[in-house]
Amino acid sequence: MNFNDMLKKKKTDNPESPEVNQEGIDNNAVEPEQQADENATSAEDVLKEELALANDKYLRLFAEFDNFRRRTVKEREEARKTEGKDVITALLPVLDDFERALKATENASDVAPVREGVILIQNKLKNALTQKGLIPMESIGTAFDADIHEAITNIPAPTDDLKGKVIDEMEKGYYLNDKVIRFAKVIVGA
Repeated sequence: MNFNDMLKKKKTDNPESPEVNQEGIDNNAVEPEQQADENATSAEDVLKEELALANDKYLRLFAEFDNFRRRTVKEREEARKTEGKDVITALLPVLDDFERALKATENASDVAPVREGVILIQNKLKNALTQKGLIPMESIGTAFDADIHEAITNIPAPTDDLKGKVIDEMEKGYYLNDKVIRFAKVIVGA
């Protein structure tokens, strides 16, 4: 109900006393101001509550992110400490075999059985590493590739077809899961 409607209603209710109408008008005029103050106060309170909720939400989110960051740092540290565990576990039997071979060489008079034992240990080591994804490079007789080979020196090629190819290998190269982890050190024919 607006101000003019209230004024008409007062006039029709009490036409004999114009002063009463005036007082009613003044009272009605004050009420919208009070309502505006109450609305402003309540809107301010609502905004304060919303701000408090937003701040609370922000603090909780920040704390959750900080906990997540700490947890991932801790997990990474633990992973670094134990990342080679499976490889080391696979190599422990080979280490045990080497220790047994050393004990056997103390009393051995014949070299042939000791050599056979060392060859068996080498094969066991190669198999363990192959199971973990290690693949040896085949370099001798292949064309020199700077992406996988490291040339130590050039020597004159014994035949023309060996020019620019690997003649000898000083240190074998290896792939780990199709990625070069050690370049082959080779001698290239010139």
